[in-house]
Amino acid sequence: MSEICPKCGLPKELCVCGEIAREQQVVEIKIDKRRYGKTMTIIEGINEKTTDMKSLVSKLKSICASGGTVKDGKIELQGDHREKVKKYLEELGYTVKMS
Repeated sequence: MSEICPKCGLPKELCVCGEIAREQQVVEIKIDKRRYGKTMTIIEGINEKTTDMKSLVSKLKSICASGGTVKDGKIELQGDHREKVKKYLEELGYTVKMS
């Protein structure tokens, strides 16, 4: 017998709670100018409680081939990577808004 998810009542291997939580979140991607004219891609709106932010930022950094960090619940990536980040987050099931 497999374990049953307490939220949706389905077996753990068929659980859809994570997908539903991602679809309900609206993630906003924007650009910010920093010191010396450097650009930063800011990703906000991801729930820290339901998402492993460290692994997500690590994957985004490898996709974009840039540095980045998590600060105050926001992901900051060095450079302008809006399109790459949008494509990856949509593949994960997030609703993405560009600004």
